[in-house]
Amino acid sequence: FQGSLDAEAGARGTTYFRGGVGGANERLSWRLAASRYSTDGYSAYATGTEDDGYDNTGLSGRLNLKITDAVSVDLRSVWSSGRADLDAWNGDSRDYGKTQELVAYAGLNFDLLDGRFRNRIGYAHTDTDRRNFNPDNKIQTLTFDAEGQNRRWEYQGAFAVTETLNATFGVEHEKSEMKSRSLGDWNPNADYGRGEAELNSVYGQVQWTVLDGLTLTGGLRYDDHAQYGDNLLGQVAAAWSLNDGATVLRASWGQGFRAPGLYELYSEYGNLDLQPEEVDSWEIGVEQRLFDRAVVSATYFQRDSDNEIDYANCLPGDLHPICSQPYGGYYQNIQKAEAKGVELIGRFDVTERLHLNANYTWTDAKNAVGENEGKRLRRRPEHMGNLAADYDWAFGLKTGLSVRYVGESFNDLENAVKVDAFTLVDLRASYPIDDNLEVYGRIENAFDEEYQTVLGYGTAGRGVFGGVRVSF
Repeated sequence: FQGSLDAEAGARGTTYFRGGVGGANERLSWRLAASRYSTDGYSAYATGTEDDGYDNTGLSGRLNLKITDAVSVDLRSVWSSGRADLDAWNGDSRDYGKTQELVAYAGLNFDLLDGRFRNRIGYAHTDTDRRNFNPDNKIQTLTFDAEGQNRRWEYQGAFAVTETLNATFGVEHEKSEMKSRSLGDWNPNADYGRGEAELNSVYGQVQWTVLDGLTLTGGLRYDDHAQYGDNLLGQVAAAWSLNDGATVLRASWGQGFRAPGLYELYSEYGNLDLQPEEVDSWEIGVEQRLFDRAVVSATYFQRDSDNEIDYANCLPGDLHPICSQPYGGYYQNIQKAEAKGVELIGRFDVTERLHLNANYTWTDAKNAVGENEGKRLRRRPEHMGNLAADYDWAFGLKTGLSVRYVGESFNDLENAVKVDAFTLVDLRASYPIDDNLEVYGRIENAFDEEYQTVLGYGTAGRGVFGGVRVSF
């Protein structure tokens, strides 16, 4: 039997409590947990003057029961209820939204052939309810009303054909439903937009260790979508470990398919003419260990997308039918987009106490056809990097520093409006009082950087937080 409790408080009236208890024996393992988060927040509108708070209560539980050595039952569930203060498109407002979500999973696991053939049958259910309100409305304070359900059955098998050849395969069935509407004084009894989708899938993957250090992987996935028909997707990959594992070469190629989401199709912003997104991507990379104290890696990647889905604002002269409604925009396909780049990662243990981690990504993501051909995709920074330094003091104190850099991006497809680059610095420390009690603190955005990730949306300034962790 074990338990834990975290308690935290800090800037902007923030409090966070999380606790859990659980236990295990040879046949049964279980855990129950609860959490409560609350903050006064900051203005959701960048130039707003009033704070927009957020509250969330969460409950979770899991249980695994071994009926026999080869058969077990797995049960899991998460429930959450939250409230978020919102701002209007043009400034401060008293709008707020409430969201409740329940996620549940039940699975049966069983092994055959002395454990060589592992099987899992599972059912997952997600139920989401969301409502927004404007208390200043005179007739109808409810402004957004939506419900969604997702039900998923799946079987997965994993078979060790030989010591060097493994196969994984499965069958999935998924059905999603939703309804949503926007309403208010201008339309107090708006009708729901309703939609549903059904997807059946079969997949298989083979992993083969051809020779010591060289592993090849190949897979196929077949999707049968009720609205968008059949799709066959492939993937191949290779990993080659050399120099007693000090050098690893990797390469992969894969395809992707995503049908438009129900909200993208059937909401008041929906577009029934949307086509599925299709992606081809590949990458090649190398990882190198240096003197048992450092690891560096470099990866080149490329991704070609057809029919990428984006949101478009209604502009003067736009003849799309939805632009005659007071919603302001709709979802559309970008006919083709291309992204390529390089990712560099490094880890260096300077001493037994000082550890450095860093990464940098250069991404060139652009529209490939149409009037915006050659222009960067919006909100895709070309340069991003992170640096973390951690030091463990001899008397038990642990301290750390993190630096995050995000380069400039564009807020629109025409590349006419820039989002400025920014750098954030965070500090953290923790100290164990004993084996069961730890105190910790951190400073987020230590230099109180003013920045935005999406123009018009607020972001957090400097925040100081502290808390304790107790276990038994």
